[in-house]
Amino acid sequence: MTKNQPLRRWDADDSAELYGIRSWGAGFFDVSEKGEVVICPRGMKGPRISIMEVIAGLRARGYDMPALLRVENILSARIADIHEAFRKAFRSLGYKGEYRGVFPIKVNQQQQVVEKIAQFGAGYHHGLEVGSKAELIAAVSLMKDLEASIICNGYKDEEFFDIGLQAQKLGFNVTFVLEMPGELDILLERAKALGVRPNIGVRAKLAVKASGHWTDSGGERSTFGLSPAQIVDVVDSLKKNDMLDCFKLLHYHLGSQISNIRDIRTGVIEASRLYAGLVQEGAPMGYLDLGGGLAVDYDGSHTNYISSRNYHLDEYCADVVETIMSILDESGVPHPHIITESGRATVAYYSVLLFNILDVNIVAQENLPDELPEDTPEAVKNLQETLTGISLRNLQESYNDAIFYRDEARRLFSAGSATLRQRTLAERYFWAIIMKIAQEKKRLKNVPRDLEDIDVNLADIYYGNFSVFQSLPDSWAIDQLFPIMPVHRLNEFPDRQAIISDITCDSDGRIDHFIDPQGMKQMLDLHSLRDGEEYYLGVFLVGAYQETLGDLHNLMGDTNVISIRVNEDGAFEYVREIRGDSVADVLSYVEYDPRRIMEDLRVAAERAVRDGRISPSERFDALRTFEDGLRGYTYFER
Repeated sequence: MTKNQPLRRWDADDSAELYGIRSWGAGFFDVSEKGEVVICPRGMKGPRISIMEVIAGLRARGYDMPALLRVENILSARIADIHEAFRKAFRSLGYKGEYRGVFPIKVNQQQQVVEKIAQFGAGYHHGLEVGSKAELIAAVSLMKDLEASIICNGYKDEEFFDIGLQAQKLGFNVTFVLEMPGELDILLERAKALGVRPNIGVRAKLAVKASGHWTDSGGERSTFGLSPAQIVDVVDSLKKNDMLDCFKLLHYHLGSQISNIRDIRTGVIEASRLYAGLVQEGAPMGYLDLGGGLAVDYDGSHTNYISSRNYHLDEYCADVVETIMSILDESGVPHPHIITESGRATVAYYSVLLFNILDVNIVAQENLPDELPEDTPEAVKNLQETLTGISLRNLQESYNDAIFYRDEARRLFSAGSATLRQRTLAERYFWAIIMKIAQEKKRLKNVPRDLEDIDVNLADIYYGNFSVFQSLPDSWAIDQLFPIMPVHRLNEFPDRQAIISDITCDSDGRIDHFIDPQGMKQMLDLHSLRDGEEYYLGVFLVGAYQETLGDLHNLMGDTNVISIRVNEDGAFEYVREIRGDSVADVLSYVEYDPRRIMEDLRVAAERAVRDGRISPSERFDALRTFEDGLRGYTYFER
């Protein structure tokens, strides 16, 4: 849908405001005077790298779109930001404990990501949280800092405990968090067998529940954790086995993406009371694990909307520390080391999905005939009269008439009383009416409800070279909003309004809700495509969950993944390249054997030669095409 041109020249600052990049970008992204999105891994005053330069380098190295871009400096900066914010709060409030962050591997299990977190976090003793045997083994293999915590959550069997206990014998700082009552007996049995006194924690079911998508993670009826009564049973059992000294950690988790600081504060209050009670029961304790929940401001509105947060990192840390101190000082309990499992806030900014636009579908304003043939159905004639009679005072009536007569024309066509061309003419008149109503309604002070979203029906469809299901599964599954914008041409006025469709053959493979300071909008401002010129979009803040949750819908595989590091002099280097899945790769994931496929195709081609449908040389060309196809990228290749 075409937008009205502004009265003055459009510039990069206008685009920055339109797309909100300086609100949600956390200082890591901006728009240059040249009209390109730039990466600022050391903040606005540091070096600035154009994403278009990165794309040009990818193309020159033989990589097609889509591609997932990771910026290592942003990952290290996020780890440092969280630790330094807690240290600042400790100093200002006089807190006596330490902060020990851990990264939940489930948020992004890719080896490169976890390895870099372990590497960048070593200076802060930043640890890892695991919820399965596979994650535990991966964490132990990558963790080089023996002071950093490895927190074991999730349901655990004997083998899980054995792996963790063996890691503890090797010197790793492993803590087992009990998720259900039966786990304690298994842990004590395996610890005795292996001669290890384990570090034990419990996950508490708090009464408080946070708002948002993940509200069921907390509350008394949450799936995971122990009730206060069950925690007391743990204390009694440990006393009976002379192992109360092993009880060192209290853990809870209200949910991911907690937008309201009030919910965070309420959870900390209840958990601090439980912690104090455990110390009074004789448990040494020492660690209070607040779980995850530190939100990412996806829309830049700084509100308690589900895709935002109404607090900053410094406020989060200060509120947490002050609340713990006030309760524990009152009870005469020493300050514990604070652990948070901030996964989303650590890795979200680190990754950007880049893709090109392949085509566009526009509701075009077509020329309509001055006169209609005599055999034109009445429904089409009525649509013509409706169009010519539209005024500011009858927009609702015209809208109702347009729908009625369009449906009548369709009924006539289905009954064989109207030709294909007559039905087509009816559709053209209908859309001409809708376009005129959309223009006229802008002059109304009070827009009728039926006409409020009429513009959305006129939105262009921009076809992006990516899969929503593979690269942005939360957008499809839970309506998660991500910042989306062009990464170039930002000193030009975006003259079109559109929704985005991916290249899967599924009606759900589309994005039709976008960030907005007021919460959400149904169309994205984009530029008209130019012949022979690529148009690139970026989806930002996609480092959390999207890679792990992606699926193979339509057998679209993993995208190309490129990691860059920005140097202090402003230059950048490609430090790691992972080529995306080939067609053969994704077929093997769903149990096809590419070699068997080629043999079946060879047999079919030879049969075609024998039957005289193709020549032997044509057989060679056909099989080479199939072989090239198996080696090819699952996405559109230029």
